[in-house]
Amino acid sequence: MANRWSRPGEFTELVQIGAIRVNARTFAVESEMEVLVRPRINPVLSDYFTALTGITNEDVAERGIDFVEAYRAFLEFTRDCTTLAFGTDDLIFADNIRLYGLQGMGAPPPFINLRPWFNANGVPTAKLHSCDVGPALGIAFEGRQHNALADTRSLAAGIRVMLERGATNPLR
Repeated sequence: MANRWSRPGEFTELVQIGAIRVNARTFAVESEMEVLVRPRINPVLSDYFTALTGITNEDVAERGIDFVEAYRAFLEFTRDCTTLAFGTDDLIFADNIRLYGLQGMGAPPPFINLRPWFNANGVPTAKLHSCDVGPALGIAFEGRQHNALADTRSLAAGIRVMLERGATNPLR
């Protein structure tokens, strides 16, 4: 990450997918999914990554699945839904599809980047990660920061707070 994956052999391979389904009006969590993905090109996780996320090589060996299976599970989970992200996660999916030569799998679903919505509602996002959104709005973070599912829960909690404060629903 420090080199923006620009050195030879560095790629933004997905290692975890976390997603939640929420009530489109209240943003209350209705269901969630989380999978670990076995990286193909760089199968050994770096110490930096493990320290950041808490995901170990042992975790991936025990519970990880191939990207194809993980991506299909994500597409099934998000079917018929509007997909929100804190940034351009759709590009990370697209990068992995290209990286593995899987263009026939289909493009990621359309994503709405929540950063502009938070910025427009008085929450500057330039220095925030998704795990920082809830705490920036006074909500205690639950779980481990930089864990995809915990970060997603923090985003939903942040949206709920903003809706309570009168913000327009980002899905409208």
